[in-house]
Amino acid sequence: MEKVILFLADGFEEIEALSVVDILRRGNVDISTMSINNTIYVTGKSGIKVSADMPFDKDIALNGKMIILPGGGAGTENLKNNENIIEILKHFSKNNKNISAICAAPHILGINGILEGYKSTCYPGFEKYLKGAEIIDNNVVHDRNIITSKGPGTSIDFALEILKTLKGEDCKETVRKGLIYK
Repeated sequence: MEKVILFLADGFEEIEALSVVDILRRGNVDISTMSINNTIYVTGKSGIKVSADMPFDKDIALNGKMIILPGGGAGTENLKNNENIIEILKHFSKNNKNISAICAAPHILGINGILEGYKSTCYPGFEKYLKGAEIIDNNVVHDRNIITSKGPGTSIDFALEILKTLKGEDCKETVRKGLIYK
């Protein structure tokens, strides 16, 4: 079965990663966190240490159903500077597979030409990196196979949009109501 993969890099934004994983698991999505390193241990931007579900495995990632990039300044830089991550993103883009990115992470898509002709959003100040994208000032923007979102405060909306994409509106609404989220 194809997995949804959320990449974890040192310096990742904890809220953006962990709330997404939590919400998708509530919706029974087969999601795994994958460290971009050869170890499963990753430290977030607020110093929270987490154990990823698995160390980096390019084959699993390339065959995933969706990849998700959380933001966080250093985390985004570490994702952006990882050749394997860029190769995976380009593979997903070329094959119209689902890509989701939040906060500063959409700029990785932008600088690699993946947002050309797409509507997108990102953390304020990163818009200049969304090369070829139409910038939309919404918390979450879903255009075809790409979902982008603004930042930590939009994490639940971002996760619910991903859940809707993967499991449908009914599942999204069931999880949303269970969270007591408006």
